[in-house]
Amino acid sequence: MQFQEFKIENLEQFPKDLETMLARQLETIAGITKNDDFTYAGVLKPLQDLDEELENFFTPLSHLNSVENSEETQKAYEASLPQLSKFASQIAQNEALFEKIKKISSDDLEPKKVIENNIRGFVLSGAELPMEQKKELEEISLKLSELGNNFSQNLLDATNAYELIIENERDVEGIPESDLALARTEVEGKTVYKFTLQAPSLMAYLTYGPNRGYREELSRAYATRAPQNGEVIDQILDLRFKKAKLLGFESYSEYSLAEKDASSTAEVTHFLEELGRLARPQAIEELAELKAFAKRVDNIEEFRGFDVGYYSEKLKKEKFDFDNSMTKPYFEQSKVLSGMLDVVSELFAVEFKAVEVPVWNEKTQPFDIYKAGELAGRVYFDLEARKEKRGGAWMHNWETHFTDASGEQHLPSAFIVCNFSPSTEDTPSLLRHDDVVTLFHEMGHGIHHLFGTCSEHSVSGVNGVAWDVIEFPSQFLEAFAYEKPILKRFAFHHETAEPMSEELLNKINDTKNYQAALGILRQVEFSLFDFNLHKALFQGDEVQELLNGIRETTALLEVPEYNKFQNGFAHIFAGGYAAGYYSYKWAEVLSADAFFACTDESGFNQEKAEGYQKYILNKGGSEDMSSLYKQWLGREAEVESLLKLYGIGV
Repeated sequence: MQFQEFKIENLEQFPKDLETMLARQLETIAGITKNDDFTYAGVLKPLQDLDEELENFFTPLSHLNSVENSEETQKAYEASLPQLSKFASQIAQNEALFEKIKKISSDDLEPKKVIENNIRGFVLSGAELPMEQKKELEEISLKLSELGNNFSQNLLDATNAYELIIENERDVEGIPESDLALARTEVEGKTVYKFTLQAPSLMAYLTYGPNRGYREELSRAYATRAPQNGEVIDQILDLRFKKAKLLGFESYSEYSLAEKDASSTAEVTHFLEELGRLARPQAIEELAELKAFAKRVDNIEEFRGFDVGYYSEKLKKEKFDFDNSMTKPYFEQSKVLSGMLDVVSELFAVEFKAVEVPVWNEKTQPFDIYKAGELAGRVYFDLEARKEKRGGAWMHNWETHFTDASGEQHLPSAFIVCNFSPSTEDTPSLLRHDDVVTLFHEMGHGIHHLFGTCSEHSVSGVNGVAWDVIEFPSQFLEAFAYEKPILKRFAFHHETAEPMSEELLNKINDTKNYQAALGILRQVEFSLFDFNLHKALFQGDEVQELLNGIRETTALLEVPEYNKFQNGFAHIFAGGYAAGYYSYKWAEVLSADAFFACTDESGFNQEKAEGYQKYILNKGGSEDMSSLYKQWLGREAEVESLLKLYGIGV
């Protein structure tokens, strides 16, 4: 079967069309529920077909609202959310369907997992609750979905509302020309520089901007975005706590683990605290070195948070004779993308071919994927920052590989979205090395979905994969963005076509673990804040007090009182990572261990790569990741591999 065409013919009409589809699906579900067919093929097969139909229809709107945000997309999206929430609640409260599914059994691995997941999903959706509590749960789910969208929209609006205009050329000295070209504009016939809170612009000034006052101003503006989100957070936390209690859990953190790889809240907390403890001594040394450097070169007595990026880059330059601006001219977006696709092609025996199909933005690049000469999937790359796109980088799965109830095979598709420096008429899109890492990371998510070969929709690709191991394939692939043989494929100067020198290639690898312990402490801080925040009910000032308490061991610099980091923490309040941000580090144990298993002195072990594709990528959510990992390597992942990856205690 060929792919869906990306289009929404009428945004105004979309909620009405959705309403019609959902009503028709409810009728179909009612028919499945009432008939005498108690087989897997007669019940769960057609139900999964409905899932695919709904995802195919709704994903273009949710995607468009993220990448081409407008009043029209917001209106259609916000009108659709209550319908979807109500629809999910109606299915969750369908007791007859729940009872029917409980009677279905299968000896086949994939259907068995689908049955197990469905029963657990019903229980976690309140199927076993009395009617009054079911209604309460439905109202909570609806409100949470609205609040998450409000949080995200408030953040986007606040990000777009701010700009800093710099007139003096001295205040932009040292900023790479590719960044200056994007900032340069004219106001009343005078050339000035405009910096915003969008990631490429913000990072350019915080990393290279020489005016300390402007760095503080930008940092303060970023840390005080969307103050109205404080109230949204209180409402979200209150409703999440109520939801967990209704379902019989002590806390939302405990509720979140019901569908994760980790076994208990104590296990997660211990893992994070231990990781922080191991990283802290080296982090203290890294910060002391940075403070001493800032004192020596600029006589900075009181080193502050907004100084970190600037002096870290300068110290890196002095220590390694290296900074990100040295590599940026060599990482032209189109060449990096092409090179990465070549690497994936060789590792996993696939081929990518550019294809002309409808897209949402002229800079979007779609590719069809071929395996053994046969069409196997489609991927869309939307890589450049623009005002209408929300910040960050992500993979959004659209269609899924599976076999439907009529025996027809469907192929997968996905979107890879980043916010790299945009190209202009004069300058191509040039990437920092950490942008290259980001692209590999998101592609790791992409191939996890696109290389899925399961027949059952709800466990194919990224579907059904536990949230705390979903980052494993993305982090695994990003590790290769530091390898010299891989970088050599696409690191050519965008003007002279000269290949990157051996010296510079070596420096990328040499600086990989620069300030690694500080980076780990920062991630531990975010993760502990998220997980502990959802272990009880925190409201108002208690949220800040909890964060301050965690920072006593994780933040080695004093954080200013105006900093309201939580108001911009979209991952946990609008992005699905609630009580799950720890997943990044949890999954990184797997990815680090897998990376060392797949590399040896001669380079990449092709046999291990084939095993990785067969056991990890192809099987999606059809089995628990811990089981798949053991099938692949014959053992569990070792935490020491993570420390080894970062050069800590090694």
